[in-house]
Amino acid sequence: MTPRCLTIATSDSGGGAGIQADLKAFAAAGCYGTSALVALTAQNTVGVTAIHELPPAFVTAQLEAVVDDIGVDAAKTGMLFSRRLIKTVADFLEEHPVPLVVDPVMVASSGAQLLEDEAVETLVDRLLPLATVVTPNLAEAQVLAGDKQQTVTKFELAERIHALGAAAVIVTGGHGEPVDHFFDGEEHVEIPIERHDFGATHGSGCTHSATLCAGLARGLSLREAAENAALVASEAVAHGLAELGAGEGPVDVLNLTAASLAMPLKGRGGFAAAAAKPGPSGRDEIRSGAREGGGA
Repeated sequence: MTPRCLTIATSDSGGGAGIQADLKAFAAAGCYGTSALVALTAQNTVGVTAIHELPPAFVTAQLEAVVDDIGVDAAKTGMLFSRRLIKTVADFLEEHPVPLVVDPVMVASSGAQLLEDEAVETLVDRLLPLATVVTPNLAEAQVLAGDKQQTVTKFELAERIHALGAAAVIVTGGHGEPVDHFFDGEEHVEIPIERHDFGATHGSGCTHSATLCAGLARGLSLREAAENAALVASEAVAHGLAELGAGEGPVDVLNLTAASLAMPLKGRGGFAAAAAKPGPSGRDEIRSGAREGGGA
């Protein structure tokens, strides 16, 4: 059976992070992706302009619909935003335990707050004990561990967060030193990641945690899944679409540029009239001869 992954997170209308990034990462990893949205954002590469929280009863209805029919081999959480949404998700997962990746999304790359201050304690108390692994970046790890001075090493942060109830911790290296620090309560492992000086990192954290979830769904050990997720997220940044939008461009886990150039051109008009030409970014882009010159 095709591995089934569930993301419980928030929609990014710009398509770079959140539910949209998770579903792309699941597909790239060979898994069937399902979703339960807890909130919606009005968001693009520049920032988040509005957040709309969904009713808890509707969140539960989505989760029930997926679990009762399709099933789940592994799940991940992303931006959960509020205390009541975290409680809703935790209540459901306590009754329906699955391998769980908790990505404690707190702040967008643009600086927008994505987790209410009073919700952090609820996330720690209710969700971390259910986690197979929690994947904070350095700033998130410092908040979870109560490191107000921001002087504690990743080694110490991982141990502190593990002590809060998570079975394993990966302090990701996207911010700061390019190393993911893995700790499962017994073994500390540093997973090196390649740093790309490239303006397309939006959604890298979501892509990492979703790929990790997919690895668990496919039967990899946690450490194997962590090493694979680090590699995939790094490559998604390398293939990132820096030319999209005016802000931090989205990562590209599907390598769309290569895929579009390899796609057969069929039919009349549209792609049939397309030719690969260098775009503004210097990459080959598919441009339709039928649409050149403007027009709707």
